[in-house]
Amino acid sequence: MPTSQSLPTGAQLPYHVLYELGQSVSGPPFGDQAADARLLFQVTTVGSSPEAASSGADRVRAAFLGRTAKGVGWQYPITLPTGYAVIGRDLDREDGMTVAGSTYSYVQRFAVHVTTTG
Repeated sequence: MPTSQSLPTGAQLPYHVLYELGQSVSGPPFGDQAADARLLFQVTTVGSSPEAASSGADRVRAAFLGRTAKGVGWQYPITLPTGYAVIGRDLDREDGMTVAGSTYSYVQRFAVHVTTTG
């Protein structure tokens, strides 16, 4: 959560909080040429109104899942070390909006599918 000294906006709403949720491996051990991993993360969008939280969540979803104009690649690629490649992304879970006091939050969980390239 941003503090009052956080740059560039301080504790002003809206903001997004990114949480790493771990990974799971499918197939052979990760590091083997045929291995795949599924990396999970959560983004919580916090706003002062339902519209602000929902709009922020829409922007996060579009940024993570958006494709190029020709639909060939991702609008915002994820760069990995040599030997690894992103082979898929998806919205794993969408818990939607909650409210506490006058602060609204919208929770989304995403998955990145990674494989070894060689």
